Amino acid sequence: MSLISFIQDAGEKLFNHPKAAPAAAAPAATPDVNALNATAGQAIEKYIASQGLKADGLDVKYDGASQTVTVSGVAPDQATREKIVLCCGNVAAVAKVNDMLTVGQGGAAEST
Repeated sequence: MSLISFIQDAGEKLFNHPKAAPAAAAPAATPDVNALNATAGQAIEKYIASQGLKADGLDVKYDGASQTVTVSGVAPDQATREKIVLCCGNVAAVAKVNDMLTVGQGGAAEST
């Protein structure tokens, strides 16, 4: 398990960040941060699936305040584990990936 840093402004643009509103604009309703984080986590999970990667019990959580993705589950092998982590880090607005994935019994656990 490890925390891996990425360039936060590079990568796939999976979710829209609100642009700064002019100072004269009426204040908008406060967004539901938990709902936004959950939506971002789901978008990252869909991106992982679109790359043909699967893990048992895959769980992706995004924390917008720290721009950190926490990914957990059981990957079938070490290569798939590493690709899933890279997918998470290859998303704009992700600065860090907290890798909580494990490799299943049948997968070769290579040292990194």
